[in-house]
Amino acid sequence: MRDTPRVDLPETRYARSGNVSIAYQVHGQGPFDLVVVPGFISNVELTWDDEEAAAFYRRVGDFARVIRFDKRGTGLSDRDVGVADMETRMDDIRAVMDAAGSERAAVMGASEGGPLAALFAATYPERTLGLVLWGAAPRFTRAPGFPWGMTREEYIADSEETQRRWGTRELAVEMLGNSGQSTDDESAGFLARRMRASASPGAIRQLDLSNLEIDVREAVKAIRVPTLVMHRTGDPNVPVEAGRWFGENIRGARFIEFPGTEHTIPAGDPEPVERAIREFLTPLAAAGRQAVEQESVLATVLFTDLVGSTAKLAELGNRAWRELLEQHHEVIRRELVRHRGRELDTAGDGFFAAFDGPARAIRCACAVSEAVGELGLDLRAGLHTGECEVVDGKIGGLAVHIGARVAAEARAGEVLVSQTVRDLVAGSGLTFEERETVELKGVPGTWRLYAVVG
Repeated sequence: MRDTPRVDLPETRYARSGNVSIAYQVHGQGPFDLVVVPGFISNVELTWDDEEAAAFYRRVGDFARVIRFDKRGTGLSDRDVGVADMETRMDDIRAVMDAAGSERAAVMGASEGGPLAALFAATYPERTLGLVLWGAAPRFTRAPGFPWGMTREEYIADSEETQRRWGTRELAVEMLGNSGQSTDDESAGFLARRMRASASPGAIRQLDLSNLEIDVREAVKAIRVPTLVMHRTGDPNVPVEAGRWFGENIRGARFIEFPGTEHTIPAGDPEPVERAIREFLTPLAAAGRQAVEQESVLATVLFTDLVGSTAKLAELGNRAWRELLEQHHEVIRRELVRHRGRELDTAGDGFFAAFDGPARAIRCACAVSEAVGELGLDLRAGLHTGECEVVDGKIGGLAVHIGARVAAEARAGEVLVSQTVRDLVAGSGLTFEERETVELKGVPGTWRLYAVVG
């Protein structure tokens, strides 16, 4: 890792995502766009001071127009922005793409950026030409059915130790040594500087809090874009078994395993990796850059229903009930607009809506429940995230039926979600109470349900 002269470096620009500024750069003249979702930390300008990384990205720029950015809270993007959930980070990707004039791009997620890139591809297939995952995992701690990586306790202890030693030469030497890289003074000094320039100890804590709960295992099963998964066999940061899991569980994915212990692409032998990326993406771009018609998409479905509506009708009479029901409809439609929800169906006193993010859907359901309560009505709501079939702009399929069944299990005034929803809102600040495991009518297996608290 040696400093190299800055020659013809791309200009750093900023995309506005909500009230946060996201730093990004664009370089290369290839016939298609490649958005790089960075790993744990990054600094778009400091990358060019790393001789190995700079050479790799210049070569990628020979066959693609490369869009790189720093995640919120890191690098040159706004700091002190708190813990961000996955859908907020997906909004950041879309904001960068829009600012860079990219309607559709290949998306490459490295390491910690892998789950985010995968979720983006599942949620926004119309904007994703193809998906590339490098050294990534669907979650960062062990869990039933996923026995690789640290335990939760080990992860927390490791995070606290990393925060304590962040930016020190001592930690840099240890990190380089663990992945079989040179630990000479120049390399260690550069890595320590890169750490300090990319994030503060507080930012590392926020990132780790977000990543601790992330689990995209169910969500990635909805990916329908062409996918390439790559991993080095001896990766000490992310076990190769995690990469193999992606290869086995994303439909049609191609998995390539490379020898070596280096976690990042440039740190090892980058040429075969670069060649694999080029050979995978170039034919996709040549086959047609226009978005194909969506047959399915990852979406969060919301079902609401009034509790005790018949008794209320009998109490008020037809006319007063009709007026109250109109107010109920106005409340729900107002909140759907506020939270970017899409009304799909209304039947009597129930609503069916869809969202591109589960946290927004939960907040909408909670706002609706509170507002409807002020009208003297009790509402129950249920949410599920899954692969939905798209037919004539409408969505359907098993995920929709599951959402309806979850809603049927909710009590008056309760917002109930499936475990998939809960797993995807890490970093949102939402809290839950676990309900009993249930069987949902007509749906295979048993289901863990969670009630939103507060």
